[in-house]
Formats: sequence, structure tokens, C-alpha cells
Amino acid sequence: MTGKERREQLISIGRAVFAERGFEGTSVEEIAQRAGVSKPVVYEHFGGKEGLYAVVVDREMLHLERVITESLEKGRSRVRIEQAVIALLTYVEEETDGFLILVRDSVPGQDRSYSTLLNTAVGQVSHILANSFTRHGLNPDAAILYGQALVGMVSMTAQWWLDERTPAKEIVAAHIVNLCWNGLAGMEADPSLSPEVTVAPTPTTAVGEE
Repeated sequence: MTGKERREQLISIGRAVFAERGFEGTSVEEIAQRAGVSKPVVYEHFGGKEGLYAVVVDREMLHLERVITESLEKGRSRVRIEQAVIALLTYVEEETDGFLILVRDSVPGQDRSYSTLLNTAVGQVSHILANSFTRHGLNPDAAILYGQALVGMVSMTAQWWLDERTPAKEIVAAHIVNLCWNGLAGMEADPSLSPEVTVAPTPTTAVGEE
């Protein structure tokens, strides 16, 4: 086995172990054992567990970021949102280990994470919504708020579906878009809370108080 092939083998095995046991529960010893090599081989390629984990996460992030970004590039606004939902659910279905790693573990010093990817998606969705808002006479400045809400809804549903796997992803996507799109279609130009909703005032700190 060449050095490149060994590296790819370790990445594949590490990905499976991280998904199964989490970052803290994974050891270099187990990865080496499953690969049929000694621990120094793992250290030679990645410098340790943290280095291998960083490579695994980076690959998953790039993969998921690519499929989400490509799904939002073309089509009518509703179609692009449908495509993005299906893209995420397909990733959950086909790359379950990768999704588990992204949503479960947060390791200090890790620059890229699932939350950073969601922030990127929020920016893309907000841009789509802002254009739609402008065409319909709505305030485009509110698009970022709705983008956060939509991406959050899709992300949380995807994590729920990770365990449920029913109904089929097409049905799940159709219901998500049905909720978000038909809700958007009936938006108010200047929404406000109902009169019966009581909002506590924001506490203020007097000058000189800590």
C-alpha cells in the first residue's frame, strides 16, 4: 500500500470511528488497530487524533458546502429552496457518518464547523429572499431574519430525520417547503406581535453599575 493509499485508508477508518464513538471516545490505538498498523503510522500521517479529525471534518464540510451551494445556484426561488432541502436530506441519507460528525462534535480550535456552514447557507438564502421581498414590495432588510429562521428549520428537521428516516426524504422536503413557502406567500409587509403578547422590557444598567 502506498503512502497516499494508507492515508486515505486511515481517513476512511477514522471517519467511521469518529461517527461511532465521537471525538472524545475515539483513540489513535483503535484507529490503528482497525487499519492493521501501529500507532506511529497514524501519528506520521496526521500528528495525532486531532489532526486526523481536522482532515475528516474539513472534507465533510467541503462536500456538504458544495452540494448546498450548487443547489441554490439555479432555478426559481421556490425551486432553489426545494433543491437545497433535498440536497441536505440526501447528504444525511448517503453520508450519515459525515453528518453525525458535523452535528455532534465541537472540538476546541476547529475553525470549520456545521454552524459555520449554516451561516454560509443563511447568507445565500437571505440573498434569494431579499430579491423576492423587493419584487413584492417588502422590506429586504428583513431577509436575513427570515433566512435564519428557514435555515434553522431545515437544519433541525434534518437532525430529527437522521434518526427517524421516515417519511421519505421527498415527503419531508415537500412538507418543509410547504410550510416555509406558503407562509412566505402570506407575509405581512410590517408584521408585529399580537396585542395580547406581553414583552418584558430590556433591562438597562445605570451608569456606574457593574
